[in-house]
Amino acid sequence: GDYGFDPLRLGQNAETLPYLQEAELMNGRWAMHATAGILFTDAVGLPKFWEAGDAALGDWDLKTLVAIQVVVMGFLEAARIRGFYATGESGVVGNFPFDPSGQDSPAMKVKEIKNGRLAMMSFLGMVSQYAVTGTSPLEGLKAHMANPTQVNIFTSSVGNEFVAAIIFCSIAPCYFVLQEQISDGSDDEFRPIPW
Repeated sequence: GDYGFDPLRLGQNAETLPYLQEAELMNGRWAMHATAGILFTDAVGLPKFWEAGDAALGDWDLKTLVAIQVVVMGFLEAARIRGFYATGESGVVGNFPFDPSGQDSPAMKVKEIKNGRLAMMSFLGMVSQYAVTGTSPLEGLKAHMANPTQVNIFTSSVGNEFVAAIIFCSIAPCYFVLQEQISDGSDDEFRPIPW
């Protein structure tokens, strides 16, 4: 939901806000599918998520697969965006809003966006864990449970960077509150470059 946290002030532009909300919702849906798929393939012993693309490619030529992907996803995305601009709701090809199970309600929309945000952070964690340790989520969990004091983010190769990120994230809210307190309120438009 919206609790007023918008440090980059992306929500200040009323024209782009619906599109950004739709983009967050779609990315959240993809992330929910991705995290469930990563954990499922890891649990049942299928190829790891970083190997799955090569395993699924099979005898297909990569250029052919990319060409098919661009055409099919281009059609689907163009239809989705046209439907979104026409109805203001998410959908698939001719179904706007897309709600086959009939569960569309304000409470379910809030749950969907919260779970989508959680899934986006989870996916980021899974990919980061592989980049740092070379292990899958369940392998990393097993290693951590076996020796929690020696196998964690602080003892990894990016431990110092992680501590710096925690310090920054702890100080950043103070900056935003201070900026809001001393601001005269005249500069409400988002400026990615502050000068």
